Amino acid sequence: MRIAVDAMGGDNAPKAIVEGINLAKKDFPEIEFLLFGKEAEIKKYLTDEVNVTIVHTDEKIESDDEPVKSIRKKKQASMVLAAHAVKNGEADAIFSAGNTGALLASGLFIIGRIKQVERPGLMTTMPVFTGEKNAGFDFIDMGANADNKAEHLLTYGILGSFYAKKVRHIDNPRVALLNNGSEETKGSELTKAAFELLSNEPSINFIGNIEARDVFDGGADVVVTDGFTGNAVLKSVEGTAQAIMGVLKSSIKDGGMKSKMGALLLKDSLMGMKDKMDYSSHGGAVLFGVKAPVVKTHGSTGPDAVRNTISQIKTMLEEDLVKDLQTFFEESKA
Repeated sequence: MRIAVDAMGGDNAPKAIVEGINLAKKDFPEIEFLLFGKEAEIKKYLTDEVNVTIVHTDEKIESDDEPVKSIRKKKQASMVLAAHAVKNGEADAIFSAGNTGALLASGLFIIGRIKQVERPGLMTTMPVFTGEKNAGFDFIDMGANADNKAEHLLTYGILGSFYAKKVRHIDNPRVALLNNGSEETKGSELTKAAFELLSNEPSINFIGNIEARDVFDGGADVVVTDGFTGNAVLKSVEGTAQAIMGVLKSSIKDGGMKSKMGALLLKDSLMGMKDKMDYSSHGGAVLFGVKAPVVKTHGSTGPDAVRNTISQIKTMLEEDLVKDLQTFFEESKA
């Protein structure tokens, strides 16, 4: 099991990335890591080189680089070399905290999509705020595609259901379509057409429409939407969470001694709330529908999130997720 890592991608690279790999090495000694980036900087943070191969390069893709242009021009960039390692069979998966668009382009144009998947989708597992501690739902597409057809949303339902079964071990995952109402007749032409296709797909447990206000209540295991809407929802959720935490901190700071005493008493509960809202505990976002796991974490990710993402990739590889998905699409199109 070999994972190619873009060690230079992200706001805190290579420190946070390598420190996360150190944690993963302790927990998963069977994994081999190929770290792509500046060798001297990587070695500063690496505890040892057991099961680690460093591939030196001085070039990296910056956060503001144009995605497609950068992977074509920066052929020696750490992310590009890592993607080629997967394409050439030297690694089984790629992980990066770098430029999201460039990683998506690397997955599509270097590693390549599964033949029967016209538009791979970007998916992450989001938390729900009721039920079990680690409960969540798989949200796809988060922004890999700004424009979609109904057939793409059908594919996302199949992809999300496969992931929920294989990686999250849910026997019969409930798949819902994000819409502006729960009724079958609600929505745009796109969602109405997608509803019909999803309803008639025998391989998934489609439960109908779900409204945005209900997705965090645990009513579905997979939520399907187009990439434009998914990205807008994700950024709204992130912004709201940041605003709530900011208002809470300000209220405590400006509320005098009584507020500070109350915050001290509630410290464990508040930290628990923060942890529950942190979707990085489930791992990274997956570009799903390409020929190998392509996984992205937030640019400001820390070592623990890196370790969680490696665990996620390990499960995907152990379960032969991509191979089983290819087999399903080949048989369904036969």
